[in-house]
Amino acid sequence: MKVVLLAGGFGTRLSEETDIRPKPMVEIGGKPILWHIMKMYEKHGFNDFIICLGYKGYYIKEYFFNYFMHNSDLRIDLETNNVEVLGSKTESFKISLIDTGLNTKTAGRLKRIQHLLAEKEDFLMTYGDGVSDVNLTELVEYHKSHKKAATLTAIQPEGKFGGMDIEGSSVKNFIEKPKGDGKWINGGFFVLSPRVFEFIPENADDVMWEEDPLVHLSKSSELMAYKHSGFWKCMDALRDKMELQRMWEANKSPWKTWK
Repeated sequence: MKVVLLAGGFGTRLSEETDIRPKPMVEIGGKPILWHIMKMYEKHGFNDFIICLGYKGYYIKEYFFNYFMHNSDLRIDLETNNVEVLGSKTESFKISLIDTGLNTKTAGRLKRIQHLLAEKEDFLMTYGDGVSDVNLTELVEYHKSHKKAATLTAIQPEGKFGGMDIEGSSVKNFIEKPKGDGKWINGGFFVLSPRVFEFIPENADDVMWEEDPLVHLSKSSELMAYKHSGFWKCMDALRDKMELQRMWEANKSPWKTWK
């Protein structure tokens, strides 16, 4: 199954980083968050990626074009310009890097790579800024079991602030970032049938996937939710990036399910 990664947005809420590079290339532990997401999929046997580029897409192209060289030990003979690879620590990724337009919205980006997907094969899709320990193998099995057009991963985000247990006027305990108010939200990590393109107009450049297509899929009883109660984190702002970095440095990064 192919994996579609939406990596073309402006990332304006992380402008401290995205003024110079696209948000999927913001680094956690010395590697772009896009790389972390791809490693999550590779762990479950999915290593064929279509990356939908937009804002500063050349940055992503250059990163992967030079990936093998930067992750290999080399012996270079400057006299003959001969290069010998002594050892490599590269990945098994197969990557299609597709320019889907600077201002194209999410449904439009998906529509623009439709021709690269098999007509009768399901595919996976997610955003280029979120990590999770969701079991992608179980997610795919769940999608296949209900035979609907689309499955999204539903999550319950952490509360914005920590809480306290108070008895009378006495503070008894602190609660660090409890789960939200019980509502489930779209956490990305989709499994999609090619039938989803029936819900996307031919010219979809101004269409958000999260709006009309998902709403119509829901009203048509073609959208299912896979509930994930484990770790999920979207790198929406600088504080999120810093939190993910702290987790990585402390070797407490739940999304790192690979060795």
